[in-house]
Amino acid sequence: MGSFGVFEWLIIIVILVVLFAGKRLPKLIRGVGQGIIEFKKASRDEDETDKEEDKH
Repeated sequence: MGSFGVFEWLIIIVILVVLFAGKRLPKLIRGVGQGIIEFKKASRDEDETDKEEDKH
């Protein structure tokens, strides 16, 4: 009964994130989504460039 386990720490962290980062969390998730989209776009552009170079 004295110390917290891993599960208890996870619950505490989730509660703290919800309470203190609730306003920032949507912005963070949106930023991560935009980063993924940009990464995929850059990957596609690079693949198309490689294919064009192979044709020449």
